Amino acid sequence: MSASVLLRSGVLLAGLLAVFMAQAQPYPTPPAPAAPRPLAVAPPVEQKLPNGLRIVLAERPGVRLVTANLLVLSGSEADPEKLSGLATLTATLLTKGTRKHSATALATAAEALGGSLDSGAGWNQSSISITVAEPLLDPALALVAEVAMQPTFAQTELDRARIQALDELKVAYAQPGTIAARAANRVLYGAAAYGHPASGTPASLQRIARDDLVDLHRSRYRPDNAVLVLAGDIDGPAARRLAAKHFGSWKAPAQRLAAVGTVVPNSLAPPVTVIDMPSSGQAAAVLVTPAPPGNTERAVGQVTNSVLGGGYSSRINQEIRIKRGLSYGAGSRLDARRQAGAMLASVQTKNESAGEVVGLLQAEFDRLIATPVPADELAARKTTLIGAFSRSVETTAGLAGAVSSLVVIGVAPDDLGKRIDALGAVTGADVQRYAANYFALPKRRVVVAGDVAKFGPAMKTLSPTAPPIRQEALDLENGASLTR
Repeated sequence: MSASVLLRSGVLLAGLLAVFMAQAQPYPTPPAPAAPRPLAVAPPVEQKLPNGLRIVLAERPGVRLVTANLLVLSGSEADPEKLSGLATLTATLLTKGTRKHSATALATAAEALGGSLDSGAGWNQSSISITVAEPLLDPALALVAEVAMQPTFAQTELDRARIQALDELKVAYAQPGTIAARAANRVLYGAAAYGHPASGTPASLQRIARDDLVDLHRSRYRPDNAVLVLAGDIDGPAARRLAAKHFGSWKAPAQRLAAVGTVVPNSLAPPVTVIDMPSSGQAAAVLVTPAPPGNTERAVGQVTNSVLGGGYSSRINQEIRIKRGLSYGAGSRLDARRQAGAMLASVQTKNESAGEVVGLLQAEFDRLIATPVPADELAARKTTLIGAFSRSVETTAGLAGAVSSLVVIGVAPDDLGKRIDALGAVTGADVQRYAANYFALPKRRVVVAGDVAKFGPAMKTLSPTAPPIRQEALDLENGASLTR
C-alpha cells in the first residue's frame, strides 16, 4: 500500500473519530449506592455439653454443606518463654498423625469425604477445620475429634515441620518488610505475651522438643477451653447430637486452666528504631500504635483503618503510591486481639525514600486527629467494608470464619447480625475521636529496616535516638535489643 493511500486512510479515520466524539454523550453520573441490605443469616445459637464444650451453630438451610471449626481458645500468647512458635508447631502437627492414622491416612480420609483437614494457630486460638457435604458431617467430625484428642506428635513429623519452618524464616528474614513488621510488634508490646513472633525464631524453634508439644496440648486442648463452630445446613438438635457423639468423652483436666502472662502493650523502645540490613535492595517502614482490644469499638476501628490504609483508595495508598510513586503498595492493618490491639501502617520503598514515607505516614495519622473525615469519603469506605463483609459470609467457610472471629475475641456470636448496622452508624466525628484517643504522637512507634548506608539524608529526617541495630544482633525472642 502506497504512502499516499495510508495518509488518506489516516485522515479519514481521524475525521470519523472527531465526528463520533462530537456526537458522544458524556457519561451520566452514577447513582448513589443503595442502602445496605440486611444480613440474610439467622442469629447464631449457642449450646454447651456437660464437659464444658461450647457449640455455636450458624444455620444456613438449603446449601447442603457444613463447615466445622473446632476452636481451642489458646494460641501463641501461651508460648512459654524462649519457646516462641510452640503453639504454631503444636497445631501444625495435629493433622500429622494420631493413634489411629498416619498423616497420609488422615489426608486420604479427609479427601474421601470431599474435604481437607486443616489446622493452625494464632493469637488466642488454635483450630481444626473441615468443610463437607451435610450427609458426610458425621465422619468428618470423627476426624476432627481424633486429631484434637489423639495426636501423637511423632518425632519424625516434628523434625520435618521444624525444618520447613526454619526454611520459611530464612526466606522471610531476608525481607525488610518482615523484619520491620515483627520488630514493630515487639516494640509495641515489649516483653508482654503478645510481643514475640508467633511463628517462632530460628533459635526458639531449635529449642522446642516433643515433650513441649505434649505439655502444651495436655494443658490447653481441653473441652472447657474449646468451641465447636458449625455453619451450614444443619439444625440445633443435630448439631448437639453429633457434638456429643464425637466430643462428649473429651475430659477436662482437674486443674484450672493456667493464666498466661500480661499481654498489655508496654513499650520501652524509643520513638524510632532503625534496623540495618546491609545490601537490602529496599527499605520497609512500619508505624505502630496501640488500639483497643477486639471487643471494644470494633466498627469504629474498622472504618478508621479503611479510611487510613485499608485498600487502594485509602489515604496512605493515595498519598504514597498514587500521588508520589514511592511504593507499589502502602496500607494499614487493625490487629485487634482479645485483650489488646494495634494499628500498623506499613510501606516498602527505596532506601533513599525511607525518611520521606515515614513523614507521610505521620502526617496521615495527624490528619485523622485534626479533622473529621468528609461525608463522601466516609460513605465510600463504609460501603466497601459492608460489601466485603456481606460477600465473606456467603460461603459456609466464610460464615464459620466470621463467627469464629467473634468467639476468639470474646464477643457474643449473635453480634454477627449487627455488623452492617454498626458499620453504617459510624460518623466522621467517631473516627476523629478514635484517632485522638489512640493515635496521639507520644503513643506512636516507628521501625525502619533497610540498608542504612543508602539512607543518606533520610537518617536525619528519621532522627533516631539510638544507633541502628544490626540485623544479626536483633533479638525478637525477648526484645532486649529493641529496648535501649
